[in-house]
Amino acid sequence: MQIGLGFWASKVLLSAVEMGVFTELAQHPEPLEAVTGRVGLHPRSARDFLDALVALGLLERKDGVYSNAPATDTFLDKKKPSYIGGILEMANQRLYVHWSHLTEGLRTGMPQNEVRGGGQPLFETLYADPARLKGFLKAMTGISHGSALAIAAKFPFKNYKTVCDVGTAQGDTAAQIALAHPHLQVFGFDLPEVGPIFEEYAAQLGLNGRISFKPGNFFEDPLPNVDVIVMGHILHDWDLATKKALMRKAYDALPSGGAYIVYEAIIDDDRRKNAFGLMMSLNMLIESYGGFDYTGADCQTWMRDVGFKETRVEHLVGPDSMVVGIK
Repeated sequence: MQIGLGFWASKVLLSAVEMGVFTELAQHPEPLEAVTGRVGLHPRSARDFLDALVALGLLERKDGVYSNAPATDTFLDKKKPSYIGGILEMANQRLYVHWSHLTEGLRTGMPQNEVRGGGQPLFETLYADPARLKGFLKAMTGISHGSALAIAAKFPFKNYKTVCDVGTAQGDTAAQIALAHPHLQVFGFDLPEVGPIFEEYAAQLGLNGRISFKPGNFFEDPLPNVDVIVMGHILHDWDLATKKALMRKAYDALPSGGAYIVYEAIIDDDRRKNAFGLMMSLNMLIESYGGFDYTGADCQTWMRDVGFKETRVEHLVGPDSMVVGIK
């Protein structure tokens, strides 16, 4: 019952993010009437909605006054740099609807996103609309931020001088690496349309001049020649042949001893534990024509196939792990 009706809890959270409940309460705790008015709730729904958030552990209530739980105060206040709600905003606006067609996707093997109604494929749709693109890139920061911090802390960047985050989106991974390792020269590589969004984010973090944007298409252009190449939540978008082609481009761009870091919701080798990774792979079914997620053993095999001599898998945070290849 909890799993089958899990969309109830999901939608309560997504609506709370959409309506700015956590951002409002981050300013100060408020009683029922104040929250109702300030976030635009109807009196009929307000008490049940807010108390459902309490019961789910997302809000706290003391003497009739509501406040954020510690986790929601940290991660779902839009005014904090630790905000990761961009991915939840995208889930609410896009994925929630598209996943209602999962059964059709399971039976046909075809995407169930915008293309289902005759629209353009995902990336063409996103990159054609600056506002939508910015929202998508914020979502990528949301889903990657914890892993970016973990990579910056765990990988031995002290042994290297230059890093490029390929498919950098807003540039959060590049930013977190640069913040943790001032000696590094760090680049973000993505399509030219991403440049202004990357530079705006770098400015917000005080990193103008510390990280640089390199425009390019990773299918058409060579990757920058650096000591470390990072690809986060990139390979799962594509079929196996394309995955290997991107790995080969990374291998060719690196010097001997250079490192290639792939991170996403790497599925455990026995395919029994990382349910998020397996469902992310189903999300790739919804979103793409050939994308899928994979195990650490899969990724290590592909890395060795293109020439990497040493490989390892290291857990990052939550469902995410990184696979490292050394040339």
